[in-house]
Amino acid sequence: MIGEKMSNNKVISNFIWRFAERCGAQAVQFVVSVVLARLLAPEVYGTIALVTVITTILNVFVDSGMGNALIQKKNADTLDFSTVFYFNIAVCVLLYSGLFICAPWIAGFYKNLSLVPVIRVLGLTIVISGVKNIQQAYVSKTMQFKRFFFSTLGGTIGAAVIGVWMAYRGYGVWALVAQQIFNTTMDTLILWITVKWRPTREFSFKRLKGLFSYGWKLLASTLLDTVYNNIRQLIIGKMYSSSDLAFYNRGKQFPDLIINNINTSIDSVLLPTMSQEQDDKVRVKAMTRRAIKTSTYIMAPLMMGLAFCGIPIVRLVLTEKWLACVPFMQIFCITSMFYPIHTANLNAIKALGRSDLFLKLEILKKIVGIILLLSTMWFGVMAMAYSLLVSSVLSQIINSWPNRKLLDYGYLEQLKDILPGIVLAVVMGVCVYPVQWIGLSDSIILCIQVVLGAFVYIIGSVLLKLESFNYVWNMVRPYVLKILHK
Repeated sequence: MIGEKMSNNKVISNFIWRFAERCGAQAVQFVVSVVLARLLAPEVYGTIALVTVITTILNVFVDSGMGNALIQKKNADTLDFSTVFYFNIAVCVLLYSGLFICAPWIAGFYKNLSLVPVIRVLGLTIVISGVKNIQQAYVSKTMQFKRFFFSTLGGTIGAAVIGVWMAYRGYGVWALVAQQIFNTTMDTLILWITVKWRPTREFSFKRLKGLFSYGWKLLASTLLDTVYNNIRQLIIGKMYSSSDLAFYNRGKQFPDLIINNINTSIDSVLLPTMSQEQDDKVRVKAMTRRAIKTSTYIMAPLMMGLAFCGIPIVRLVLTEKWLACVPFMQIFCITSMFYPIHTANLNAIKALGRSDLFLKLEILKKIVGIILLLSTMWFGVMAMAYSLLVSSVLSQIINSWPNRKLLDYGYLEQLKDILPGIVLAVVMGVCVYPVQWIGLSDSIILCIQVVLGAFVYIIGSVLLKLESFNYVWNMVRPYVLKILHK
């Protein structure tokens, strides 16, 4: 019991550090994006979005699945880490060289030659990310998530200053390019300074082969997932206007601000924690169930609140020229609300060493998603967004299916665990939605909606005696009391 309690405390402590890092970074990025949205036209965001999609896909190869392989391997040592480090650097140089050469063809495909220098400069983030990738794996492996807090915030704050200054001075798309380059560079530099691990002058093809046998399946899975998640933006950029792409991306930004904080924090902590308990399936099931119940209980009111308050939020924060992004935001809120099911189930499968099963799931999900996408891409951007919502629901069932046997924890049982929180969140959203009609300013309306929504959700949780509410309160109460005491 004592060991289990200490383990839980360590998990919670690392989650809090990871969550604080995500919140801090996302908060700064959100404020900066608001300022930049007011300074720059939607078309500028549409241009940078195309290039960012390409670099995001290529960055999947930076990790090559090796980072997760190092985390999952119980006895990974310096030789393993050094081998993967040098392998990743070589891959990154090859990827950037290919991107540099292909830049004119990519720009020609989108009939926008001004993309060429943007692609070549922004592509440098691939090489920079390759340097920090193994440092990140080492931090995750050794559960030192405090390191992420300082490196991420250092890069984000510095990039914010540069991005806003350049946008104000009229540099347009280059303000966004410089912001991303500086952010990645500073993040890498600070992590390199604060984390003591350094590569040694040794390399083992045998170790690389062993890690790759696990990692290549995750690489293929992640690549499929990344291409699939970004292919809509590539299609929108080709078939529709830059403004359409900007509104689509901006609609994703608001729910992503929340989902990236919570889900990324959970994802980072779950895999190394579950991997340590991979021989005890009862413990892995308990972790999976706790992750799904707790994170959905937290996520549901945030997503529903954002969806029902979308119009006053966008009007207040971004001005009326961005109101066209609200319908997209509402769709993505519903999709994001169920992310904890995906995250927990997939981490359980990876922790148990079943990367082969992980790959099969990704292939099946992407076949379903591509069929839906090809069926709707001709009917407008909104139809494409709805296809993503349907695909997300089907993916939940697919991701949870293996754990019906692996952990004796199927999809219906998972739905039963999260349904009370979701229903209560919808009720909360219905209660706050009519407030926007009372004729007050958007800022006052939002204040009323937030207070009313929190009251409805908390009181409802108490009256319904939701177990997740008690767990969350017991988890945060010591920290709250500590702050109040100080």
